[in-house]
Amino acid sequence: MTATAAGSTTGTTVTDRARSGEDAEDVVTRPGARRALALCRILLAVVFLWPVADKTFGLGYATPDERAWVAGSSPTEGYLSSIESPLAGGFAALSGPVVDWLFMLGMLGTGLALLLGIGLRAAAVAGGLLMLTLWLSTWPFAAGSQNPLVDQHLVFTALLAALALTRAGDTWGLGRAWAASPVPGSASWLR
Repeated sequence: MTATAAGSTTGTTVTDRARSGEDAEDVVTRPGARRALALCRILLAVVFLWPVADKTFGLGYATPDERAWVAGSSPTEGYLSSIESPLAGGFAALSGPVVDWLFMLGMLGTGLALLLGIGLRAAAVAGGLLMLTLWLSTWPFAAGSQNPLVDQHLVFTALLAALALTRAGDTWGLGRAWAASPVPGSASWLR
């Protein structure tokens, strides 16, 4: 919608703008909504980056310093071996250096992409797969679980998709500069 001097609005559609050669610059046009999405993006970046820092250096929150990755411990073994669900055997079998690296790089890459506001589509796929795997590992269907259908892992997965689809990296991030860069795919699938 476009405002006129008299205060009324005239309708323009995406098709009208495309025909006139004008491309929609922003998916979300309200400044407050864009800032809210940017804040969600930055907060979600911390959700992904914090476990990487804690597991790598043993900051004493979820990981004591003697269980740090830099001290020779596995960042995934403790969790994967403690799962109590019908899928426990499969998850315990995954424990090892390859999964350690995949998990830590996936969390780090997703967190950095969210923090910088670049590559949000790839981050949504990688982070979504990580979150769905963690959701399955908690086996929320068991009696006594907090919620048998939805927990924070699914909410984070949906939020990742929303951030990627709304160009949330353009506000308080490097999304626009990234899309204009010569990096192959930065304006399309790596946006």
